[in-house]
Amino acid sequence: MLIAASLGLTAHSSPFPADQLPPASRTFAFTYQVHIPPTKDAQGKMLLWLPLPQQDAYQKFQDLQIDSPVSHSLGRESEYGNSFAVFEPRPAQLNSGFDVTVRFVATRLEHRVPLDGPQAKIVAANSAPPDLQRYLEPDKLVPLNGVISDLAAQHTSGDTTELAKARHIYDYVLATMRYDKSGEGWGRGDAIWACSSKRGNCTDFHSLFIGMMRASGIPARFEIGFPLPEAKAEGDIPGYHCWAEFYLNGVGWVPVDASEAWKNPAKRDYFFGAHDTNRVFFTYGRDLRLSPDQHGDPLNYFIYPYAELNGKPVSGLQTHFSFRDVSSDTRSSSR
Repeated sequence: MLIAASLGLTAHSSPFPADQLPPASRTFAFTYQVHIPPTKDAQGKMLLWLPLPQQDAYQKFQDLQIDSPVSHSLGRESEYGNSFAVFEPRPAQLNSGFDVTVRFVATRLEHRVPLDGPQAKIVAANSAPPDLQRYLEPDKLVPLNGVISDLAAQHTSGDTTELAKARHIYDYVLATMRYDKSGEGWGRGDAIWACSSKRGNCTDFHSLFIGMMRASGIPARFEIGFPLPEAKAEGDIPGYHCWAEFYLNGVGWVPVDASEAWKNPAKRDYFFGAHDTNRVFFTYGRDLRLSPDQHGDPLNYFIYPYAELNGKPVSGLQTHFSFRDVSSDTRSSSR
């Protein structure tokens, strides 16, 4: 079932001037699979939500297909506009278990914002100023007072521009945090935990960064998707990756990937102002309520499937993610 058109997706104007070389790009086929094990003697109503990819100036997709014996509908989460598919299995399907497979072909463009020259104003010149208020407010696990506010004030003291503040916050996160997924506590994006433990994964790095930015009065937002291995043309993807953007007046949204910069120190400067092509973007934001039918707590973030049975969260969902690079010649011949 092809559904891209029904999501209301349209082509966006290019943020790049005609005389500028086109950015690096990567085209790939992506597969998102979910298996819902049998729920014997289940009674009542089950709902399953799956995130769908974003389409913007730096990511286009086509041939989006959703395959499952269970019927579904499409929706959008109200706060950030994230798209999703929601499934409601019949009792027999719930008792026997079922599968869902989402496939699409995407092209990811390098998102790079020059911060030291006139090209920095390209994005702002081609887009209307967004509503930034939500990106100045706290999230459940990203408070803006106490230690977060104190750290932000300490590490931006004397800065006279938002760009200088942003760079000093970025440098502080890289100097303080280490990428370490041992033990427990990491991966929740708990900015206070990140302050005390000084370690974690991409969620923890960017929660600390976003909290300090917002506490400094600079809008910042959380984005999540999946990484694409740079040195492989196809394969499985074990889990998600997330990153951030902050907003500069007169410039627009500026990309940041602090955890990738930590893992690759040679790209420390690059990832302050750039996202490479080795990723696929799905959803914005934290504390997400997907629809009025969701009865559980808001989701910390939304990249994996979420299900409820009689309003209670369901565990044990099984996932598999994979990709395959697609050449432009292959795409042309398949049309």
